Amino acid sequence: MTTNATATAPTPDLSVDVEANSDSAASPPIRVWDPLVRSFHWLLAAAFATAYIVEDHALDIHVWAGYLALSLIGVRLLWGLIGTRHARFRDFVRGPTQILAYLKNLFSLHAPRYLGHNPAGGAMIVLLLVAILATGLTGIALYGAEEFAGPLAPMMRGLPEFWGEALEETHEFLANATLALVVLHLLGVAVSSLLHRENLVKAMITGVKRGS
Repeated sequence: MTTNATATAPTPDLSVDVEANSDSAASPPIRVWDPLVRSFHWLLAAAFATAYIVEDHALDIHVWAGYLALSLIGVRLLWGLIGTRHARFRDFVRGPTQILAYLKNLFSLHAPRYLGHNPAGGAMIVLLLVAILATGLTGIALYGAEEFAGPLAPMMRGLPEFWGEALEETHEFLANATLALVVLHLLGVAVSSLLHRENLVKAMITGVKRGS
């Protein structure tokens, strides 16, 4: 007697937003980055670059660029909780195991493609947000201690001189550390663009990436 058995194909996991390289026909382009994410990205880059370049040679510009950066981060933190799918932190913030696994695959040139931020890119975003936030806050404290101006001036007034010196060194260190992270970020964008044959800079301008 022959028994007919019906095989059930496994159901694909649609919760993971990863696209493996395929020889199949490319699907239509997909809008990934919303206008707020794109505006935030380029405005924050401009604010940090301006503040870093002018330093205290044009103090008013430096200070207002710092205020802009901090305001943008505040908006981005909120948007990371209530924004569109790929803007939310839960879409791209991964644990250390996933980040290390992705980096291992990246170094072997077999990293999977993500529509949103990949695990390493997500980690870099978190690091940049923290670094720029810390740089901005120490800058405001330094502004209050040395110029007796800004929102923290009442708290900083009357502190010993060494506090100002310590804040200045910390502020400069954080600014340089942030610049190093920016360089690593640009390197990661270049490697991912070459690996997956797509222009990630253009995608952050248009908001659109290819479907596959």
